[in-house]
Amino acid sequence: MRAKREGLGTVDRLTLFGLFAVTLMLVCYALEDRSRWFILAFAVACGLGSVYGFLQGAWPFGLVEAIWAGVALRRWDIRRR
Repeated sequence: MRAKREGLGTVDRLTLFGLFAVTLMLVCYALEDRSRWFILAFAVACGLGSVYGFLQGAWPFGLVEAIWAGVALRRWDIRRR
């Protein structure tokens, strides 16, 4: 009962968004060898992770995820050719 009053028993939308982003990153990274589209999806997921990092106030995480998104986009472009 006390945990619920203090907000420890709930998960906010920002945390769910972050969980979705990193889960998508993990799944797409694991499937990258199957299709170049998973590389693109990984780049998008990294972009979502970056947004999450900045929204929660962890700008170093947001910055690194933005860089990863760029690296993944470059890898997708190379594989596309």
